[in-house]
Amino acid sequence: MTRSTSFLRYALSLPFVLCIVFAASATDVTTYHNDIARSGQNLQETILTLNNVNSSNFGKLLTMSVDSVVDAEPLYLYQLAVPGQGTHNVVYVETENDSAYAFDADTGTQLWHTSVLGSGEQPSDIHNCSQITPTIGITSTPVIDRKLGPHGTIILVAMSKDSSSNYYQRIHALDAATGKEQPGSPITVQAKYPGTGDGSQGGYVIFDPYQYAERAGLLLLNHVVYTGWTSHCDERPYTGWVIGYSEKNGAQTSVIDLTPNGNEGSVWQAGGGLSSDGSNIYLLDANGTFDTTLNSQGFPSSGDFGNGFLKLSTTNNNLAVADYFEMYNTVQESDSDEDLGSGGEIVLPTMKDGNGNPQELAIGAGKDSNIYIVNRSNMGKFNPSNDNAIYQEIDGVLSGGIWGAPAYYGGNIYYGPVSNNLLGFRFTQAKLSTSPLSATTTSFPYPGTTPSISANGASNGIVWAIEHSSPSVLHAYNAENLKQELYNTNQAPNGRDQFGSASHFGTPMIVNGKVYVGTSTSVVVFGLLSGK
Repeated sequence: MTRSTSFLRYALSLPFVLCIVFAASATDVTTYHNDIARSGQNLQETILTLNNVNSSNFGKLLTMSVDSVVDAEPLYLYQLAVPGQGTHNVVYVETENDSAYAFDADTGTQLWHTSVLGSGEQPSDIHNCSQITPTIGITSTPVIDRKLGPHGTIILVAMSKDSSSNYYQRIHALDAATGKEQPGSPITVQAKYPGTGDGSQGGYVIFDPYQYAERAGLLLLNHVVYTGWTSHCDERPYTGWVIGYSEKNGAQTSVIDLTPNGNEGSVWQAGGGLSSDGSNIYLLDANGTFDTTLNSQGFPSSGDFGNGFLKLSTTNNNLAVADYFEMYNTVQESDSDEDLGSGGEIVLPTMKDGNGNPQELAIGAGKDSNIYIVNRSNMGKFNPSNDNAIYQEIDGVLSGGIWGAPAYYGGNIYYGPVSNNLLGFRFTQAKLSTSPLSATTTSFPYPGTTPSISANGASNGIVWAIEHSSPSVLHAYNAENLKQELYNTNQAPNGRDQFGSASHFGTPMIVNGKVYVGTSTSVVVFGLLSGK
């Protein structure tokens, strides 16, 4: 199959370091939070600095209007040749109306707009659940493969329904320069897995497109696109699905149900992407069945991993739980809806401990206000008495709980709990500080905030965060001292930089001197003002 006719091919599969493409010394942003580790950092930002990000020099430049809410993080390709329209820096925007857009990232000119709805279809209703509203269309952040097809390809998941109230989940592959469906696209998501849990029939749990939404950012890994599925406000029956599709032909390569003989245990992550170290997948599973009876290998006897920090092996295109960590009180937390699934995780860079030994870690947090750090080679599994087997646990330090994803930069971890300050912690000899070393003076209301980082290597580190107030506020802080606020959108006179309401899962994307923020009707672009 040639490059121009394959559905999903030549995916970016760099290991957990930054998965961004360099072209003429500039940066692409092709996946959620910049890389498959989900660090949230762009270390190639040479334009925005600690000195010029202020209300005198920096502000709102333009607004790119779209047809509904932008829950997916905007993505970006540098200097893409668009047939008949020249070469552009392109920003990609998806909406809950099942629309995909491409805009000139610097002028706001619309390059193309594609509806991925089938004939006679419309976006899904919200299933009496207000978490994704006003409709459910494209919720998760897509991935872009610049090497697929004649101009590159953007891969996304869309939900829709027809006039007979049949619901569909489909994977679409659109030409990055034209918005046209690539050959073989779309693929309808269908799956079954051995089990007797919620929604099972004849010894299999069945994937029902009505019951699920794809909210976690897509992961493109070693030629496979991985999707993770969640429910609508815990509306049963549902279980926890991760499904992979080949980049070569769109065929389903692998499927796992994380609670096949139980219920719930879905993949929420507040829009945060499934993460990877280059071969394995890491995720935080939501409240659901966990079998406290373990087999001889220390795994749950019926294969139910609800409310766990999970490591999935992808060997031979077969998804399997390779390791896991469960809190000693995991059942009680699930029963009280105090689970890990509200947060995202980061695969951390290798660090050396106090003895000079390398430590390969991952970090995550959810609703219980604790930070969990696992050793990726020995995550800790389950002990009903205590959590002593985990690499590091810091209890109660994220008061308010996490409904978003963290960010990493220069040995620091940044978390934005609900109704709390944005907090900065630091690793020293592969151990995280047990209290924040830095904090903003601003408190962030529900759902807290998901920070993003811009920096020029080790210099000019800036933390960007959205405050979901009325109107929403974009903040910029010194990454080394969060008490130093550089800028916010309420500082300029006459409401110059105010932009309305950021989307519920809003994650700022920063690249090549500009900051892109999704709202209920648009993407707003911030940058250096004319002449500055």
